[in-house]
Amino acid sequence: MPQVAVQINGKTYRMACEEGQEAHLLDLAQRFDTTINQLKGSFGEIGDQRLTVMAGVFVTDEVTSLQQRIAGLESEVARLRGTSTTSANGAGDADRDGRVAEALSATARRIDGIARKLDDAAK
Repeated sequence: MPQVAVQINGKTYRMACEEGQEAHLLDLAQRFDTTINQLKGSFGEIGDQRLTVMAGVFVTDEVTSLQQRIAGLESEVARLRGTSTTSANGAGDADRDGRVAEALSATARRIDGIARKLDDAAK
C-alpha cells in the first residue's frame, strides 16, 4: 500500500492510501491545510488541536450543506420527471411542455453550478 507524506499546519504526516490515490490524497491534505490556514488567519494561534477540530467541523458543515442542496435538486428533478411524464401522457399541451423543458434546464444549470463549486472546492 503506497504511503504519502502530507503537510498540514506545518507538520508532515505519513499516510497510507490505495494504489493510484496518491495525488488525490495530496490534494485533500492541501485543501484541509488551506482551511486550517484560513481559520488561523481569522482566529490566530489557538492551539493545534482546537484549530484542527474547528477545521473538521467547518469542512463537515460545508459537506452537509452541499449534500442537502443536492438532495433538494434530486427531489426537484424527480418531481419534474413526473411532470414531464404526465405531460407526455396528456394532450401534449405545448405550453406545459415548454414550462417543463425550462424547469429542467433551470435544474440542470443549478446542478452544473453545484458541480463547479464542488470542483473548485476540490482544487
